Amino acid sequence: MPESIKKNTPNTITCLNLLAGCVSIFMAFNQTVVFGPFNGAVWAMIAIAAAAVFDFLDGASARLLHSYSSVGKDLDSLSDLVSFGVAPAMLILNVMLLEGSHTWPAFAALLIPVFGAIRLAKFNNDAEQTTYFKGLPIPANAIFWIGVYGWIQSYAYPGWVVMWILIALMCAAMIGRFKMFSLKFSNFSLNENFCRYVIIAAAVIFVVLYGLAGLAWTILLYFLLSWLRRNRI
Repeated sequence: MPESIKKNTPNTITCLNLLAGCVSIFMAFNQTVVFGPFNGAVWAMIAIAAAAVFDFLDGASARLLHSYSSVGKDLDSLSDLVSFGVAPAMLILNVMLLEGSHTWPAFAALLIPVFGAIRLAKFNNDAEQTTYFKGLPIPANAIFWIGVYGWIQSYAYPGWVVMWILIALMCAAMIGRFKMFSLKFSNFSLNENFCRYVIIAAAVIFVVLYGLAGLAWTILLYFLLSWLRRNRI
């Protein structure tokens, strides 16, 4: 493989992550507009899911090709901020505007990317976060908010006070110092990845039972399993 292709493959995939995040933001502002088979809200969530796939693939390709760089690390964080910080925030901001009776409480959603940026900056400058995370990783934050959106659509809008509480808790979780196990696989050993397999299985079960709202329950389970494992990390 030519050296230039090998060097730029992970960064190219990272840019697809960023592009998917930008698409999600656009769709979040057009939630009720139908584009092909889905409305904007569904496309926004699909784009975040696509960004998550690209986020996994860029790291996997970097390890496979042994192609690491400081530029790639920074580009990955910038892309994650857009796709898993700004994009879910815009989804939540707009659903609060559509469902709520007031405009100004919706702007609390803007705190999500702010604290996401702080979380990523701390991660990039903490050499300890290799096999575990301190605080909630920002992709898990995005998954949680997709679950919240699903809950709102399936049940009811809980009101801006509840939304403010959820935003405050998730922002605090992203910059927390408590340990959470990494969701990334380095191999497929059952013993080494038991909790990761539990999370995947639970996500499938929760989504089957509760629809997209099950993703929020999945992240709550992630908190619980991390708490149970904390003394062993």
